[in-house]
Amino acid sequence: RVKMSAEEIPVCAVELRKNFCLYFDELECDALCEEKTLHRVLRNVNSQLLVVRPDLNVAAFEDVTDQEMQSGKGMHFSIHYYKTTTPLAGMPVAFSVQVEDKSYYMCCERECGEIIVRFKEGEVPKEIPGESNFIFFKKTFTSCCSKAFKFEYSMERGMFLAFEEEGYLRKLILKKLSEDEVDETMKISL
Repeated sequence: RVKMSAEEIPVCAVELRKNFCLYFDELECDALCEEKTLHRVLRNVNSQLLVVRPDLNVAAFEDVTDQEMQSGKGMHFSIHYYKTTTPLAGMPVAFSVQVEDKSYYMCCERECGEIIVRFKEGEVPKEIPGESNFIFFKKTFTSCCSKAFKFEYSMERGMFLAFEEEGYLRKLILKKLSEDEVDETMKISL
């Protein structure tokens, strides 16, 4: 049995027709509404922190000193949690970060047939009417590893945030994962 409250699914009874059938009007659509925001750093399997550098148009996992971490430029994320009517997909979240005096949000864009992770200047909206290119589904990394997570892109099933080595960088990317596969490059701790 599922317990629901009027706050979660607002409905308005219209009438009681013959055969004692109750008809409803104005059912809630599958819109997402922000529920809470947590402030965290994001770490990969190597304990490196995700750092956003909008001036270079890059986000990468880096070794960070305590002094750099305290200055916090581009590494202290706000994780925006949204209420959902489809909880089986995972917890919908969006990421934003403050760099200098500007706010940036993480999103994905298609470019030359590939999906690229970007950080765009602006705020994450409080309500999202439908699909969005900045929503990810937070899932536990494995059943035995409940403190680490993987984040699936909401608009492309099977695509997860991960890192790939590009020269000296461990660049943030989206990576395809088959359902029974475990890939350490997707393991993110909060």
